[in-house]
Amino acid sequence: MQAKKRYLILFSAGACLILLLCFGGIQVPLSGRGPSRRDDRSLAGSHPGARWRRLQGYLQSFSTFEKDRSDDLGEHISPRQKRDTNSFLYTGKRCRMESCFDFSLCERNGFKVYVYPQQKGEKISESYQNILTSIEGSRFYTPDPAQACLFVLSLDTLDRDQLSPQYVHNLKAKIQSLPLWNEGKNHIIFNLYSGTWPDYTEDLGFDIGFAMLAKASISTENFRPEFDVSIPLFSKEHPRTGGERGYLRHNTIPPYRKYVLVFKGKRYLTGIGSDTRNALYHVHNSQDVVLLTTCKHGKDWQKHKDARCDKDNTEYDKYDYREMLYNSTFCLVPRGRRLGSFRFLEALQAACVPVMLSNGWELPFSEIIDWNTAAVIGDERLLLQIPSTVRSIHQDKILSLRQQTQLLWEAYFNSVEKIVLTTLEIIQDRVLEHNSRSSLMWNSLPGGLFTLPRYSTHLGDFPFFYATLGIKPYPKFTAIIHVVTPLVSQSQPVMKLLVAVAKSQYCAQVIVLWNCDKPLPAKHRWPATSVPFIVIEGESKVISSRFLPYDTIPTDAVLSLDEDTVLSTTEVDFAFTVWQSFPDRIVGYPARSHFWDSSKERWGYTSKWTNDYSMVLTGAAIYHKYYHYLYTTYLPASLRTMVDQMSNCEDILMNFLVSSVTKLPPIKVTQKKQYKETMMGQSSRASRWADPDHFAQRQTCMNKFASWFGTMPLVHSQMRLDPVLFKDQVSILRKKYREIERL
Repeated sequence: MQAKKRYLILFSAGACLILLLCFGGIQVPLSGRGPSRRDDRSLAGSHPGARWRRLQGYLQSFSTFEKDRSDDLGEHISPRQKRDTNSFLYTGKRCRMESCFDFSLCERNGFKVYVYPQQKGEKISESYQNILTSIEGSRFYTPDPAQACLFVLSLDTLDRDQLSPQYVHNLKAKIQSLPLWNEGKNHIIFNLYSGTWPDYTEDLGFDIGFAMLAKASISTENFRPEFDVSIPLFSKEHPRTGGERGYLRHNTIPPYRKYVLVFKGKRYLTGIGSDTRNALYHVHNSQDVVLLTTCKHGKDWQKHKDARCDKDNTEYDKYDYREMLYNSTFCLVPRGRRLGSFRFLEALQAACVPVMLSNGWELPFSEIIDWNTAAVIGDERLLLQIPSTVRSIHQDKILSLRQQTQLLWEAYFNSVEKIVLTTLEIIQDRVLEHNSRSSLMWNSLPGGLFTLPRYSTHLGDFPFFYATLGIKPYPKFTAIIHVVTPLVSQSQPVMKLLVAVAKSQYCAQVIVLWNCDKPLPAKHRWPATSVPFIVIEGESKVISSRFLPYDTIPTDAVLSLDEDTVLSTTEVDFAFTVWQSFPDRIVGYPARSHFWDSSKERWGYTSKWTNDYSMVLTGAAIYHKYYHYLYTTYLPASLRTMVDQMSNCEDILMNFLVSSVTKLPPIKVTQKKQYKETMMGQSSRASRWADPDHFAQRQTCMNKFASWFGTMPLVHSQMRLDPVLFKDQVSILRKKYREIERL
């Protein structure tokens, strides 16, 4: 009996299998097969070029699979679902750097960025033009696509709202016709607005393929980690370069302001983004929590007005937005129609701690910025708890949050150029992962844009992190003496200077940079020194060669000297002692200042002796050797070329650079009326101080440099550091730096 049951079951199962095969319920592959384990192993070839070529084919099959799958589903989904399926949200969802980026393009020439030439008849918005200009003015730009690692479209992709006048039509066909498009590989697409009323989706209206997105208001759901870059939403008035300083000029203790929490903005009566702003009136108290909304916007707002509109509009008009912004401890940043908001950057600039109420928003530059140190991340569903939450934050934490908003604003957000460069630096760190920045570099002064990992990835090699690491700079300096006149006499000023510097207890090495047109003098003609002495012939005999990052500099500190500088050993010792307390700044003797000439509407340069200065000339100054690397690699070649052609202004440019990095003035040490020899012949290149065109050239340089930096980075100071008991009426025997008194 049991045997019959078993036979019956087997017979039934076989019959069912035959029926399924006959009616197509199970499809048996007749040809072709997916990649096997052996195929997977073959992808891991040892040759880098071969590795990507195999991977490229593998990606093609992946994209084909996605397309075939969407085609199969096409008959069973709604038109809206089909549109979403064909958008970038689906086809590029799985992209990562390892699968959708060709690293081999970056191996030949490093990280270079190519911008497509603008096509005839194509209009570009001012904001997108600022982005392209910032890229073309950066050190990453290359006009040759064969050298490029990353490609940027000249077609305006910033505004993909179909109702916007900036919307570019037929973008899909235009992009697909580009010869270098290659399905978007190694391309980056910038976007601020996507989707349109009423749902404001993140669809750009064309398939981005394997391209990266630098997008504002992107959701965590659609953000591809370590592939896309979340950027802030900025207005068309946002400056291209320079940008305003943060509002916080000095810390207030305790760090409380007139208001605890403020917001002023539109209220949407219907549609996406309306829920949070419609509920703000529940926590508004008209005292220290002032959350104002208005429904008076749009053409037909009166058709949709509710019972609260008139009251809200009246209350809204009572307060000045700027006055609220700069007098509040916290600023609410709720979502609008899209996840991002202009309020975000406004709060950062005003040193008002942002309170984020936009669930699902991937915060700008989240890959590198620790937003928990600069913002309060709230939850839209817990709006009623926000006031009690911000009131509970300790004043020490508030001060820390506020200071961090200023760091981030000035380092990454105060101009379009900073936003673009930060985006490119993030991608470069992915490409050159072995030379990438640490989180501390990104989130500490002076910020990642000035902390270049190609110089070093060790924090102790930079002048900014000694206090954080609890270490001190190397207690010696290397002197670099810039020589431009022939060596004709043992009594020349350069000989006296060399002997005086070499006698310093802190001197590790002396380097003479020979930028003279005459041949190098014989070794025996130089004075004997107790420290290593090297003569280097200047590269191309240009003045900028004094700031090259020479490998022969073994110390952190560099003492930069002109050949006709007059300094004693005691003065050198004292200046270096001061620098050890300020290793990120220029410390030295000769000071100069700048001023705004309102009659000519330009910056002026002055060498008058006053109690105010903003520059310390590098003819007798000490600074960190990292600034040699920044001068050579960060500054554009155009500025260095201008300096070399005039053989002037290199010291001003170095001061611009250091003040731009530190946001601080240089430090002047003990006053002295004369630091230059006056006996130099008028025909000598060293006598440029007597040249009548010298001063006019420096005026021109000031304005050229300010134009490139987009602002005036120099900072005035009235501080001068003197030795203890300097000029005091006490016995000279009680003073450490006695020789300075006699100078």
